[in-house]
Amino acid sequence: MPYVEGFGTWPFGEEWLWEAIATSYLPLLEVLEPARPAPLTLSLTPVLCDQLEAPGAIERCLQFLREVRPESHRLDIEELSRTGAPELVAELDRSAAEYAAAAQRLAALPAGLLGALGEHAAWTSAATHALLPLLASDTGVDLQVETGVGSHRRRFGDWQGGFWLPECAYAPWLDDRLEEAGVRHSCVELTAQLGLGDSRHLAAVATEAGPVLWPIDRQTMSLVWSQDGYPAAGAYRSYHALTPRHHRVWSNTGEPYDHAAARQLAAEHAADFVARVKQRVHGGGVCVCALDTELLGHWWYEGVAWLDSVILESARQGLPLTSLDDALERHDPAPAAAELGVSTWGEGGAHGRAAPAQPA
Repeated sequence: MPYVEGFGTWPFGEEWLWEAIATSYLPLLEVLEPARPAPLTLSLTPVLCDQLEAPGAIERCLQFLREVRPESHRLDIEELSRTGAPELVAELDRSAAEYAAAAQRLAALPAGLLGALGEHAAWTSAATHALLPLLASDTGVDLQVETGVGSHRRRFGDWQGGFWLPECAYAPWLDDRLEEAGVRHSCVELTAQLGLGDSRHLAAVATEAGPVLWPIDRQTMSLVWSQDGYPAAGAYRSYHALTPRHHRVWSNTGEPYDHAAARQLAAEHAADFVARVKQRVHGGGVCVCALDTELLGHWWYEGVAWLDSVILESARQGLPLTSLDDALERHDPAPAAAELGVSTWGEGGAHGRAAPAQPA
């Protein structure tokens, strides 16, 4: 999350954070907290933690959920009722109830939202989400990494050495800096070097300095995070089609949103996802599917329901799930390839430089 605490200008004010709390973080807690295990790797960036910990932040969020959202729903319901759109009105009623339930859930958390998320947060990240290879000095890198680690330890205590590189921005000269800060492992984007679908994406890489690198598997991630991934399906709720008060009541097809149909599709897509990943790792290895937390629930409204179904389907189809901390103890990394260079999951895969055009 960008730092929006205290900002009041739409659409980049605090309501961005309040919406993420209501539609992503709180629903995600319901997936993480049941007795059945959900071995997911959750990282909390210091930037997000700072905002959740800021004095008065949660009180302002509750005010937003208890006052602003009921009124915005009421005004939209009045307007759409005059136009004769009962399906849209019904969806607004359902949506309003979800925000009310989110407010109740948030207010009832004994240790607050940060404390509740912190029970599941294994990884940390850089202090201000800086792209580490682009910093001007080793001192700057050290400050970013050490402050991020210190932030996690101060808030949550235990830390097993997992560190999310902002934007997966990596360069080999970072290895020594990460090792000195106690980082044991992180994730990298090697699609440009290895090629989409290469089996080497399924094996951890050992650096000479010590930290282990987990290649994220773009082939698997693209099932979710691409222009034609699952969230683009017609039955899912459209993120872009908005009512006058910026509520979402239409599906991707432009028809009134059908919540039950969308949930059913999420379950079907979860079964498809698990089957594809099971085939992907049939020869062994670890398939890392890394997603921005806010994709689930906030941008892709049904995303948390999909994740919940993925956990259930994995058990049903016999696909073992693992956190990366646990996987690090069970899998021996391979030596780093000599050609391992700079990379990122951003555009072009090279720290903001567009990929060179391919010859005709």
